[in-house]
Amino acid sequence: MSHQPHSLIVHQHLYQPPREDPWLEVVQTEPSAAPEHDWNTRINRECYARLAKAEAFRRDARAAARDPDARAGISRVVNLYAWCSFDVGATLCEWLDNEAPDTLRAMQQGDAASVKRWGHGNAIAAPYHHVILPLASPRERRTEIRWGLRDFRRRFGRDAEGIWLPECAADEDTLDAVAAEGVQFTILAPYQVQGHNGSGMPVRWRGASGRTLTIVPYDGSLAGDVAFGGLLRNAEALAHRFTPYRDAMLTSPRCTTLATDGETFGHHHKAGDSTLLEALALIAHVPGTRITNAAALVAQHPPTEEIRLVSPSAWSCAHGVERWRSNCGCRLDGSKPLLQQWRGPLRHALERLAAHANEVYEREGSALFRDDPWEVRDAYGDVVARDGEALATFARAQLREGSNDQQLQRARELLELQRATLRLFTSCAWFFDEVDRIEVRQVLRYAARCLELGGAAARMTPDFVQWLSAATSGIPGASSASDVFVREALPHRDQALCVAAAAMACAATGTPVSRLATFDVETSGDASLWQVRVTHRRTGTTAGFTGTVAGDSTALVVRLHNTAHGDGAWEEVRPHEFPETAARALLTQSRAEDSALLAPV
Repeated sequence: MSHQPHSLIVHQHLYQPPREDPWLEVVQTEPSAAPEHDWNTRINRECYARLAKAEAFRRDARAAARDPDARAGISRVVNLYAWCSFDVGATLCEWLDNEAPDTLRAMQQGDAASVKRWGHGNAIAAPYHHVILPLASPRERRTEIRWGLRDFRRRFGRDAEGIWLPECAADEDTLDAVAAEGVQFTILAPYQVQGHNGSGMPVRWRGASGRTLTIVPYDGSLAGDVAFGGLLRNAEALAHRFTPYRDAMLTSPRCTTLATDGETFGHHHKAGDSTLLEALALIAHVPGTRITNAAALVAQHPPTEEIRLVSPSAWSCAHGVERWRSNCGCRLDGSKPLLQQWRGPLRHALERLAAHANEVYEREGSALFRDDPWEVRDAYGDVVARDGEALATFARAQLREGSNDQQLQRARELLELQRATLRLFTSCAWFFDEVDRIEVRQVLRYAARCLELGGAAARMTPDFVQWLSAATSGIPGASSASDVFVREALPHRDQALCVAAAAMACAATGTPVSRLATFDVETSGDASLWQVRVTHRRTGTTAGFTGTVAGDSTALVVRLHNTAHGDGAWEEVRPHEFPETAARALLTQSRAEDSALLAPV
């Protein structure tokens, strides 16, 4: 018998939903993430940044005899993105670009290092938004895959060989759509494929169209023990599970693949990144076991075995994909009653809104764009993560010859309408147990943005509120999705007006600004009368305001009105309604003034 190699792959699914305010394009304070400003910031500190600088500890043999978890001093610091397969959601990348570029750079450097080491990169792509692809229409499914592949190419400088499917949700049409875009493989749970021999080696799916896709099955038992058991408390135990064939003479290749949420390592399990690194270090020189990534494995061992897909299926629902459209019984807290009947009506309401948004986009886009509007939407994936002139340049290039500035602005609004529409179906809105949660509120804010950009806010909002009213747990007095929408999603003030008021306040208190959130601002005037022009960097919409500022930095009142409305009513805006970016600038200015007052003469 020949000693065949055993491969080990650790795959981390790194993802956060888009948390940005749909009008301001910044993440507002999330009190539940305290002591951090928001959940992205907190999880980056606890997990993503740590994975870039994971620390391994020297073992003290005497202490370890008393306490298996005992650790001594740091012995090495390693970028685990160079040693672990991973996907990183595009919406998380958008945030990392602006708020934690060092973390994103470490991911890119880790991928580059793995290409150099193994000839294939650790990073694989993901659909742009974390949507359940089997529940998406063929057109939406194609756009999500194409946007994800385009974003991956821009960030990692190469074409993606593999793709991660959100929640591992798959059906025949989804795998066919992935294969149609030239992707070579995906990673699925072992119970999603039938007919494989359990070796963990790549297998082949073949669709009705004749297209094929390679599947790398992960180890379900190992994933469960890492994510929900205590395996991340002991590096030796983890290393033992990583090498199940340590003493075996293998007659054919084997692979152990751990696939789990990247947040497991440091966020869900404190110091999980260090435990992972120590376990990998322990097996680095184990004879017959090699650490690799999925792309390298597939290249070295092309599949010879064909399987059948369990269709539809997902890694976090025992009922196919029902968790994201029905009260199937899957819930985060098993002690809670089966009261998730709100899931179906919520999806139905959003699907009706999306159908309307798509009709508006197709009708108006066909008149504005040179090419098919849906092909234009797919191409928008090249620039969707950017703003300002890049978006204007893209939209301008799509317009029919002779188009004017007004048509350019509407084209930009239509493309943003589609971006908001795709975001409606972010999967986390259905994953948890209650409808009155931050995840549902966020998709409903995208719904409000859709209504506005589609030009039907006044006409359709009452109907949409009615559609949402059925999305409730049924408990007397409990909030429905309709309540959440009216209370927390609908904007109660024009955000452009609030930005203009904040710009006036900043100028009046000696802190002039040229940009607030995603608005460019131009301020002129003096203490008697201020003029502000605000321009949204994504849509190009502009508005002019005139106003006055009274009070000091601790008790400001701004009175202003939109100059386009002529003699329209003046409105009062106070600091609590300013965008956070302006509030922080004013707070900094206020503290500076206090310090000046306290300084010795």
